Amino acid sequence: MEANLFLLIASGVLIAAGVYLMLDRAMTRMLLGVMLIGNGANLLLLQAGGQAGAPPILERESIVTDKVADPLAQGMILTAIVISMAMVSFILALLYRQYRYRADDVIEHDAEDQAIAARPATPSAAPDADASDDPETGRLRSGGDAFGPRSFEEPVKEVRKDA
Repeated sequence: MEANLFLLIASGVLIAAGVYLMLDRAMTRMLLGVMLIGNGANLLLLQAGGQAGAPPILERESIVTDKVADPLAQGMILTAIVISMAMVSFILALLYRQYRYRADDVIEHDAEDQAIAARPATPSAAPDADASDDPETGRLRSGGDAFGPRSFEEPVKEVRKDA
């Protein structure tokens, strides 16, 4: 199998440019990066299919060659196109939501994420710790979950209106 050097270089450049754009904080550049990475991956899948040959149709012979094109690479490219289109539409929805609320597409540092990262590593500071966890070991106590007063944990009694 011979690979086309131009397509390999083009796919490498597309993927490298896509990764560079994905590392930026602007959502529009992230969107362009996802699109470039998807197109670079499609070119790599096209190279994996080998040289062009006869169409992959049963009982059809080509005048040019006896080789048949690999239909698996073509099917994978179609699947990759659909997946990248779905990713682009999802990022467009996020971009629209970001623009509607902030009128800017730059993602800033989140103060809440920084506060969570600065939290101590004790089990009682874990995000899934509740009032029933032992603060030293993080294990459940025999009391069970204590989310509020006992009246909250009792089953709700139905009130019938007999007229």
